[in-house]
Amino acid sequence: MPFNHRIDSIDFLRGLAIIAVILLHINLIIPFNKSAIGQLFAPALYKIVFWSGYYGVIIFFVISGFLITTSSIKRWGSLKNVKYDQFYLIRFARIMPCLIGLLIILALLDRMGIEGFVIDPEQASLGQAVFSALTFNLNWLEAKTGYLPAAWNVLWSLSVEEMFYLFFPLICRGVKKDLHFILLMLLFIILGPFARTLFTSNEIWIDHSYLSCMDGIALGCLAGLVACKVKFSKLNLLILQYSGIALTLLIVVFRKQVYDLGLTHIGLNVTILEIGMALLLIALYQKSITTDRRKNYLAMPFQWFGRNSYEIYLTHVFFVIIFTSIFTVTNQSFDSVAFWYIAIIATSGIGGQLISNYYSTPINKALRSNFLKCI
Repeated sequence: MPFNHRIDSIDFLRGLAIIAVILLHINLIIPFNKSAIGQLFAPALYKIVFWSGYYGVIIFFVISGFLITTSSIKRWGSLKNVKYDQFYLIRFARIMPCLIGLLIILALLDRMGIEGFVIDPEQASLGQAVFSALTFNLNWLEAKTGYLPAAWNVLWSLSVEEMFYLFFPLICRGVKKDLHFILLMLLFIILGPFARTLFTSNEIWIDHSYLSCMDGIALGCLAGLVACKVKFSKLNLLILQYSGIALTLLIVVFRKQVYDLGLTHIGLNVTILEIGMALLLIALYQKSITTDRRKNYLAMPFQWFGRNSYEIYLTHVFFVIIFTSIFTVTNQSFDSVAFWYIAIIATSGIGGQLISNYYSTPINKALRSNFLKCI
């Protein structure tokens, strides 16, 4: 499979995840259940549609670990052959252009005093926020001082993910066998539920700490290793696929029953979701290799969102703030809320596409082509 090969089914999952995040952030400002249409939603369905943003981020973590591992194995043959300099350059080229651009804009908006973007000086300074974002510990800053403005807050998950990847090539090169890598990933997986329940009483750190979320990345890494190393029969792939779907739906759809079972109290609800996604990714990856790619027109809008999910994730809050501010200032009726939700989701996707086409992707390609030759 070539390096630039995209798996439509995985892009579809990423699309669902980013839309779940956007819906959550809109709903926090203009609750959908205040509209006539929203009143038709059963409480359980309302939570599934509008309160699944955190689960969406967890899905991103698993997918990220999976893709990092599979792409590393394809590029270098095995994890123990990962080259530090190439790995870090590839990550820098993909992550930093958008992050640096975002931080410049956020800093300007803060200095200009634009409402919704100004950091409370009693909470943290602009310099502290920028430094924390660039050194991947903004989640730690927020745990100490409280949530930053929404456009800053989304960077907590990037802090978790990139801190993991700072050590990923060291781990790959440091272990002698795949078994050692597996055992180390299992350690992250075991520690995850404890980090979400026992290690702290800080509400922000419970959900946003490194160990609270790195188990998802680790499970994705394990799934990627299995997908590359173990060949499954068609029957076993079906079993993996539907088992993954069942576990994912168990957590996302039947969250009250999961809570009543006590799984949420001990942090296993997130672990089960991560396991479900890991199983599903293995099946989708191997099926993408052996099965002809057929267009699914119903899935294509979600795949489009998934292809630009990083850019959309970093910038969607701008569209949320702009449109919800207009909604509030102009005293719009809540019966029109569905239109505003659609407008925000659509413009977030278009914005992410434009940023990808004309900013992040060209810089990414230029950095790779110019510097990988020198390594």
